[in-house]
Amino acid sequence: MNKITIAIDGFSSTGKSTIAKQVANHLGYIYVDSGAMYRAVTLYAMNQGIINKNGFDVETLIKKLKDIKISFKFNKDLGFAEVYLNGNNVEQTIRSLEVSRFVSKVAAVSAVRKKLVAIQRNIGKSKGVVMDGRDIGTVVFPDAELKLFMTASPETRAKRRFKELISRGDDVVYENVLKNVQERDYIDSNRKDSPLIKANDAIEIDNSNLSLEEQFEKVLQLVGIALEVSEIKKSD
Repeated sequence: MNKITIAIDGFSSTGKSTIAKQVANHLGYIYVDSGAMYRAVTLYAMNQGIINKNGFDVETLIKKLKDIKISFKFNKDLGFAEVYLNGNNVEQTIRSLEVSRFVSKVAAVSAVRKKLVAIQRNIGKSKGVVMDGRDIGTVVFPDAELKLFMTASPETRAKRRFKELISRGDDVVYENVLKNVQERDYIDSNRKDSPLIKANDAIEIDNSNLSLEEQFEKVLQLVGIALEVSEIKKSD
């Protein structure tokens, strides 16, 4: 059966991972959360005292990149692959607001991006992959058969993130979550290396007022079209 590569980019808290998991499960494709990889590197940097509220020792992080091992292990009970950092399951830890505060700064380091992009490309070399992040359609898989760009208002995204953190038991304030969303938007969109931009051939989806079911149905229609186009090109 013909398989394609699906690249899903967009701003933080737009539900990229949720839709990517749904599509991957539906198609039987590999799902890769590239953002989780950057979060894992950030967690490592935090644990090593390389980055904190007082500063960021970029050179030390670059030197220690060789010591960072990131892998994904499928959890059949959850239905998706969890992230492991140097052999330890960090799936929940990397989702904290503390990690969110620093991840955009870590992701802006060219050496970090180079290391992770190489891993991501290797994972997707056989197609049949759904990957979400910030530069999947522009840098990692510029030839992806389907590129989506997810967006929603900062306020909508902050409310979603706030509810998620509260449901996990985190002690957070909505205003701080909104500030974090806005700061990450600015850093992601203005970094020199692989800034967050919509690929020219990406299809934008504003899900501010879409239910998960409506979004899933819309994306599945686009997947169907991409598969048909890919099959036609393959037979030509």
